[in-house]
Amino acid sequence: MAITTFTDEHTSPVHPLRIFKASIVDSHNLIPKLMPQAIKSVEIIKGDGGAGSIKKINFAEGGNFKSVKYRIEELNEETLTYNYTLIEGDALIDKLEKITYEVKFEQTPDRGSVSKVTSKYYTVGDFMLKEEEVKAGKEKVIGMYKAVEAYLLQNPNAYA
Repeated sequence: MAITTFTDEHTSPVHPLRIFKASIVDSHNLIPKLMPQAIKSVEIIKGDGGAGSIKKINFAEGGNFKSVKYRIEELNEETLTYNYTLIEGDALIDKLEKITYEVKFEQTPDRGSVSKVTSKYYTVGDFMLKEEEVKAGKEKVIGMYKAVEAYLLQNPNAYA
């Protein structure tokens, strides 16, 4: 097994607490409304949505994947950190054991935010993952992030 790690940063003019609440805490309600063409639904299938919970994302028909399940390892509204593990679904293919994500939101000097994301891909056997192979997934996550940001900019009282 090998572990391939990627780190990304995204800046936003939206305050970190608002974007954290919208894109993380209430994602199961907001994301399907903002992106029905990509995400059919997000279900909490175990727990209350906090640490230890398991969520299932059901993708819209016609996409590359049907669904994925992930376990929330940490959801901390005080430190604006969110860690989760993709544990089941089409995105894991037969060459990935799991994918872990560590997300942290921080305030910028202009009261906007920067999100720092570390993803770790745990491969099966001697399979080596290349960055190009995860590029499409990253682009979809950025698209979701931008959709939430646009919603919050258009609705300044939402998640305030």
